[in-house]
Amino acid sequence: MKSSSKVPEKVHPLRHVAIIMDGNNRWAAMRDLPGSAGHEVGVNRVRDVLDACQKHNVDVITLFAFSSENWKRPDLEVRALMALLTSYLKKEVRQLVERGIKLRFIGRRDNFSARLNNLITESEALTSAGKQTLVLAVDYGGRWEITQAARKLAGMVQQGMLKPEEITEQLMHGQMSLSDLPPPDLCIRTAGEQRISNFMLWHMAYTEFYFADCYWPDFDGLAFDRAIDEYHRRQRRFGKRETGPEVGQRHA
Repeated sequence: MKSSSKVPEKVHPLRHVAIIMDGNNRWAAMRDLPGSAGHEVGVNRVRDVLDACQKHNVDVITLFAFSSENWKRPDLEVRALMALLTSYLKKEVRQLVERGIKLRFIGRRDNFSARLNNLITESEALTSAGKQTLVLAVDYGGRWEITQAARKLAGMVQQGMLKPEEITEQLMHGQMSLSDLPPPDLCIRTAGEQRISNFMLWHMAYTEFYFADCYWPDFDGLAFDRAIDEYHRRQRRFGKRETGPEVGQRHA
């Protein structure tokens, strides 16, 4: 279902939306369906959210598709998720190209098959001319990303390219997967859970959070509109003091 509400007047820009897509298995269980059915329906919600993002002129959308902790799930479910990712790339890349959407992946790749790695690389290359960016976080963990960045800087120190006292937040940020993109302005999590589950820990220092009660397969374009409306009602201070008529409104 495509969203239909009018784009709200922008109090502050919304360039990057991150989403933790939670509740696929619970959605399926409520309907006596296998968990894979919930994941399959969840793919359709990705299309709805992309429609809504283009309507709201969002430049970047990052989806937490598969965390590094998800390998602990039953083997059958993991294999189903990998098969679904493969199917998504085969079916959707052409539409992404037509819609001007660039596809990027963040996370480890050494746990994937050579076939899936080739498909990921090919998909990124085919969509590279897109103006809007869809980031899929797959085999991703925020602590892992920070550790990788620290290792890179440690290597530079070891090689004599950098002194420890020269390490800054800016240098650390430059080693992150999405250092060339704006940080998330809004993070949405579905299924009523209120935690970030090791997702983009470095990037979301000042991100606004929106927790939706519905499961991800029910999060359509209209639900996205409600999240955006809530975002635009907040005042973003970034550590500064509240000013203007919005004083007293809830925000981070």
